[in-house]
Amino acid sequence: MIRRDLKLRAAGFVLAGGRSSRMGSDKALVKFCGKTLLFNSVDVFYKAGLEVSIAGNRLPLEGFVPVIPDSAIEHGRRGPLAGICAGLAATERDFAVFLPVDMPLIPASLLTFLVEYACGTDSLITLVSVNGFAQTFPAVVSRIALPSLRTRLDAGEGGCFAGFQAAASALGKDLIVLPVEMLVQAGQVSQSEGLPAVQWFHNVNTPEDLARAHAMVRRTIRVS
Repeated sequence: MIRRDLKLRAAGFVLAGGRSSRMGSDKALVKFCGKTLLFNSVDVFYKAGLEVSIAGNRLPLEGFVPVIPDSAIEHGRRGPLAGICAGLAATERDFAVFLPVDMPLIPASLLTFLVEYACGTDSLITLVSVNGFAQTFPAVVSRIALPSLRTRLDAGEGGCFAGFQAAASALGKDLIVLPVEMLVQAGQVSQSEGLPAVQWFHNVNTPEDLARAHAMVRRTIRVS
């Protein structure tokens, strides 16, 4: 869990604004290991010690955790970059932590480490890589990146990773990408089911993806 002296510097946001067309139903409400994907995502933030809101307002989620209102979701534009800009605009914290609703295997310890790293270095954007490939999420983003990211969004360039790179370049900052394998080896992050780090970043976009995620967890339980 994040240190108390850093808790007030970061806010968490679940990105849940997609149409879920490939899933065939709202991804946020699909069950994974007996709980909805939304509950799993929110719980990861709680376990990391972070307050959490939902960036994505088409679902009836207001009674669950705070939801960014319609007017804040970048004038109705969809896509994760719109959610990121809305989250950054809605918080007064120094940093915002973003996790899509469709990544149920991300461990809380990874969010904790990324926040502590970002706070300790004042990095603009902090990501991780797995097998040498940078992952777009989870992402810890400084509020000072908002103008650059919003410029990209206004120009119709909705790619998150390209937006991160452009923001870093515009502000003369480095895009920090930490190899997750080194964090695991150093004992700084771990996953409760014991899954290898490469599986933490599995996206659940289709029923087949959901079945594979269940199989990963069941396989680990049998081995242990």
